[in-house]
Amino acid sequence: MILIQNAKVFTMEGDVLEKGDVLVKDGKVQEVGENLDAPDGAKVIDGEGKILMPGMIDAHSHLGLFEDAIGFEGNDVNEMTDPSTPHLRAIDGINPMDKTFKDAVMGGITSTATGPGSANVIGGQFAVIKTHGDYIDDMIIEEYNAMKIAFGENPKRVYAEKKTSPMTRMATAAVLRENLLKAKSYREKKEEAGLDKTKLPAFDMKMEALLPVLERKVPLKAHAHRADDILTAIRIAKEFNTKITLEHCTEGHLIADVIKKEELTAVVGPSFGHNTKFELKNKTFETPGILNRAGVKVAIMTDHPVIPIESLPMAAALAVKSGMDELEALKSITIYPAEILGMDSRLGSIKAGKDADLVLWDKNPLDIQAKVAVTIIDGEVVYEG
Repeated sequence: MILIQNAKVFTMEGDVLEKGDVLVKDGKVQEVGENLDAPDGAKVIDGEGKILMPGMIDAHSHLGLFEDAIGFEGNDVNEMTDPSTPHLRAIDGINPMDKTFKDAVMGGITSTATGPGSANVIGGQFAVIKTHGDYIDDMIIEEYNAMKIAFGENPKRVYAEKKTSPMTRMATAAVLRENLLKAKSYREKKEEAGLDKTKLPAFDMKMEALLPVLERKVPLKAHAHRADDILTAIRIAKEFNTKITLEHCTEGHLIADVIKKEELTAVVGPSFGHNTKFELKNKTFETPGILNRAGVKVAIMTDHPVIPIESLPMAAALAVKSGMDELEALKSITIYPAEILGMDSRLGSIKAGKDADLVLWDKNPLDIQAKVAVTIIDGEVVYEG
């Protein structure tokens, strides 16, 4: 058991306790309040003068799939041999012993959605994982949380170099539609066969991977920067009645009214760094705030390793500098990504029954000089600064 005492506690449940205590037991938050008594044998952590937050969540990264300080040998993020690879699973490529996991823990990032990159139109399955552990199987929160798809320049560039389709935005949309239609037909044949195994269609691993998308069990995780690409993603999702989250959403501020009308969520970023391609020309840290004020639920992401995962609070701070409300910015890296990922029953806030993923900061984490004093994941102290 662990008792954190006398901290300023941002629960992300609407309460801010100026002198709050949090009791942790068996990997879960047991109690949140004031003047809690320390049970016998509990480790007591003094939070006087510090801020206690839920562990931060990066809703879009490639953590563990693109290893630190290494080239081809540690690059498992893009299978650039086929524009449609829905059967690929992030958990089969993640190396949890990569240095960047320690960086995440030291930076207060306790969980992330990580998965394939955007070289392919259909990239594969994103997973939600904790950032601490030696074995990926013990770190998984949900092994198939979303299906990565990509629009815009990346698939065009990769396959233009190979002199094959898709080389245009039209072809990118066509590849996605074709595979969703094939999956729909595959599902119908399975349903028609019923219990008669002789009538079942030949097993197709790719189509099997797409069935949860058609059944609305997992969303499409749509890489789209430019406004027209965002609108194409929305159009196709509506056509097939699938769930969708808008990833990057770089020009989302230009069509905030549409995104709000469609009741969609946005995972915005990385907004830091050089505009490396044309579709980033309207990139701005104002985007999260504009979408947030329009009523769109926003998470801020790093797209690690595009910017290092421990830079997540810095990205939120720069969004505040560009007009986003400070509390909303904190929510955009805690409770909002948890809700967008469908993980809010376990993650994103400090509440009895939720995972004890907690970070004690020496000052407001949006302060660029803030340092992590203690990181707790699943009720275990995994870092002390």
